[in-house]
Parts: sequence; structure tokens; C-alpha cells
Amino acid sequence: MNILVTGASAGFGEAISERLCSEGHRVFATARRLDRLSALAGKCGPQLVPKTLDVRDGARVAALFAEIESEYGPIDVLVNNAGLALNADPAYDVPLADWEAMVDTNIKGLMYCTHAALPGMVARNRGWIFNLGSIAGTYPYPGGNVYGATKAFVHQFSLNLRADLAGKQVRVTSIEPGLCGGTEFSVTRFHGDAERAARVYEDATPLTAVDIAHTISWLLALPPHVNINAIEMMPTSQASGNFNIVRQAAPA
Repeated sequence: MNILVTGASAGFGEAISERLCSEGHRVFATARRLDRLSALAGKCGPQLVPKTLDVRDGARVAALFAEIESEYGPIDVLVNNAGLALNADPAYDVPLADWEAMVDTNIKGLMYCTHAALPGMVARNRGWIFNLGSIAGTYPYPGGNVYGATKAFVHQFSLNLRADLAGKQVRVTSIEPGLCGGTEFSVTRFHGDAERAARVYEDATPLTAVDIAHTISWLLALPPHVNINAIEMMPTSQASGNFNIVRQAAPA
């Protein structure tokens, strides 16, 4: 199969690309950092085709998808992995630029890629779109504000796509991990503060990018009549918590 993975230069995208190449698929690994993609191609061999892409650029997304389909044939699977969290401060302390960056990547970038891939999948009556969500889209937590809201969009958008695709052999799955370590996620979130990022995973055994890659590999092996709407994943060291109650005297 021809599989396009966004955000493939690190973390989930890198692990997903490597796993799917090892299983014989042709993977178009896209990201902004061509040097990282080239290194990944060195590990994966000719099955991996590196392509520079910033998913926030809608025109470039459409052009790249068209180029790939013209040269290599249809894109059978799209993995909308590119995304980020920025900041974990209360909403009233977060710079607007951080909110905008998350919306541009996590929502608009995912929309651009889906819009480019979906019509062809429908015309061929086959295909699969994997959207990388998060438990943050279901469970609110202090500092989650816009990041959690973008992941709630991913979940609901995925379900609404399936509503439009009922009866067609085009599948859509939202994969929603909890605590996941070994990636750049928290370092990016804390604007490069590696020490603060490390504390997130202290004395815990989080999920890994390999776990996410394994999940997608398993899903791709399912019979064509089976659609998994959403998968919520957490490590055994994590669970949803109680509602927060601030106990203090009522204002006069």
C-alpha cells in the first residue's frame, strides 16, 4: 500500500513510518525537517520516500498529494500525525501565538491533508484515514485549554467523517493516547525546557511511539468491513482522575 505519514521526522510519525516500511508498504514520510527524514530513509531503505511538508500550508499539501498520486499512484492510507502542544499554563497566561500554532497544525493541517486525500479514496471506494488524537480531547486538565480543544476536534471530526462515509469502504479511526514518553512532545510543549519535560514522566512507565505504531499495524490487518471508530490508550500507570473541587469559603 501507499501510505502517507505527516510529522514523520520524530516521535509517533517516525516509529509509524519505520514499522510500516518493515511490513512492505511504501511510506511517504513528510515533515518540515528534511535532514531527519533523510536519516529515516537511510534506516528504512527504498520503501520510504521522504517529502518536505508543512501541513499548515494548504496549497503545498494539495500540490504534494497530487504529485505523489501522479508519480506513484493512489494514496491508500493517510496518517494524520503532525501535531503539537504548546504551553501548559492556565489559559489566562498563555500567549495567543501558542494557541494559534496549535489550531493551525492540529486542526487546519489535519483538515488540509484529509481534504486532499479523501475524494480519491471515495472515488476508488477504499482507503483509511488515521487521525492522531489524545485523551486530552476527552478529559480536561489544568493547562490543557486549547490543546485539549484541538484534540476534541480530532475525535468529533473523525466520527463525522464516518457519518458521511457510511456504506463506503473508506475507514476513519481516531487514535487517542494518554501519557506517552520518548518523544519530543513535552520538550516542545515547554519550549525546550528538557528538565521540566522530564518531570512529566518521572517514576512512570508511559506508552511509547512503538506502541502507537503497533496499534496502526494491527488495525491495518483487520478485515475490510471492520472500522474502529476510536481507540483510547493509556499506560497502566495512568487513569482518569476525580473532579477537582476547590474547598474554600464562598465569596461574600
